[in-house]
Amino acid sequence: MPETTTAPIVRLEDVHLTLTSAAGAVNILRGISLSVAPGETVGIVGPSGSGKSSLMMVTAGLERASQGRVAVAGADLSALDEDALARFRRDHLGIVFQDFHLIPTMNALENVAIPLEFAGCGDAFARAGAALGQVGLGHRLAHYPGQLSGGEQQRVALARAFAAHPKLLLADEPTGNLDQDTGRQIIELLFDLRARHGTSLLLITHDPALAEKCARIVRLSDGCVAEDRRTALSRRAAAQ
Repeated sequence: MPETTTAPIVRLEDVHLTLTSAAGAVNILRGISLSVAPGETVGIVGPSGSGKSSLMMVTAGLERASQGRVAVAGADLSALDEDALARFRRDHLGIVFQDFHLIPTMNALENVAIPLEFAGCGDAFARAGAALGQVGLGHRLAHYPGQLSGGEQQRVALARAFAAHPKLLLADEPTGNLDQDTGRQIIELLFDLRARHGTSLLLITHDPALAEKCARIVRLSDGCVAEDRRTALSRRAAAQ
């Protein structure tokens, strides 16, 4: 395949994260270097406490690196203040958490539309309705999170994440609170939406089979990259 000069969507260079605790400083990330190409899918795996969620938080600008460089979608996150980071996330990132993070006093349509309104979209509610239709919830627009099943709430979260056409989707254990069948449906939907939008994906998971759905797997251990390999899916694609 011809070489590409396209800039990475994510570039982490010698990233450290040290947090303070009652027992003293805790080194969470210990010199992570990682590059993700536009449109690439990367599964982040590793044991509990290996730094997976912290890596996502640093990449999203929700936690500031103690040392090193974090560049996402062409922006050096260390150079941005908190307001600029919030605008950056709004304009470039979609984030899906294990716990859905929906606003309980807003219905499904409002949960998806409000971030679009904050971004200045004049057609926020129309776009939100279309996004909910894409995840099979066009008939549940007026329902509140408490009236939806766990799988339906995660579908709302996916609609919200993709409605603004993000360059990068960060998904932290998106099926962790779902049963096996529902989780499989959510993952199929997530990968389908990612392919439609051409979105880059960082998927944090404890499930090796789920990670293999990505083109690449990065395994963390004790805050370091222990392995970075292409999956069978990536090798098949390269051979075509």
